[in-house]
Amino acid sequence: MTLSNTPEQSQLGRASAYVDQYDPTQLFPIARETQRATMGIQESALPFFGADLWTAFELSWLNARGKPQLAIAHFTIPCETANIIESKSFKLYLNSFNSSVFPDAAAVRERLADDLSEAVWRGSERSGRVGVKLLAPEMFDREQVHEMDGVDLDRLDLECTRYQPAPDLLSAAFDEIPVTETLTSRLLKSNCLVTGQPDWGSVQIRYSGPQIDQAGLLQYIVSYRQHNEFHEPCAERIFTDIWQRCRPTKLAVYARYTRRGGLDINPFRASWPQALPANVRTARQ
Repeated sequence: MTLSNTPEQSQLGRASAYVDQYDPTQLFPIARETQRATMGIQESALPFFGADLWTAFELSWLNARGKPQLAIAHFTIPCETANIIESKSFKLYLNSFNSSVFPDAAAVRERLADDLSEAVWRGSERSGRVGVKLLAPEMFDREQVHEMDGVDLDRLDLECTRYQPAPDLLSAAFDEIPVTETLTSRLLKSNCLVTGQPDWGSVQIRYSGPQIDQAGLLQYIVSYRQHNEFHEPCAERIFTDIWQRCRPTKLAVYARYTRRGGLDINPFRASWPQALPANVRTARQ
């Protein structure tokens, strides 16, 4: 049974009371199936593997003596889950830990994993576990900042005139020797599906196959600039369009979006099973 929640029913764009006592009902899952159907993606036969890598920079709770504790949290939500979590509801949920007492960080981690796992699989006959990793303050100094590796598409001096996703801009050299390369851009921008607020991101595209025309690819990335869609389906749309138009033998798309409300979302999709990329933030994140 598909979850019936819609983005318009969420707290996005509304005044919200910030609850500071633990409240898992703040989480608002939205079915992935709805947006995937617009791309011709069937839930029973996903064309990709991957996960959504979230980072929470605003997580705090109280210990048994009432002293505030804090951590940076990394979440790994498999792309096979039935639902995504609407990001404002995720923030409200995390805020509900602020004045709640937990015996230790392990208890917080387990509570997070339990609640998020239930939410992302709600309405599905399947189930699984969301990955949760908490970094204590003594580990903060080890957190890296690194730009995505690859050939920088943004170096190209070209004209951009289209600002809604235009897959017809994509092309590849099907009559030439196949290549393996990694291409990156910091010019990915889309807008929140409900509020229209800008979502800024970088994207890395790794592929093997007919060489993709770089100018057309950059124009295609820029074409998302006025598009209203959540981060996760944007990454899946990019993957699907390149897969269909350029016909690579292997393809991986990794998008890292700047944080909002103390949360960043970083979808990764690949045509073959592999280790997930390290959740390392870029300078803008």
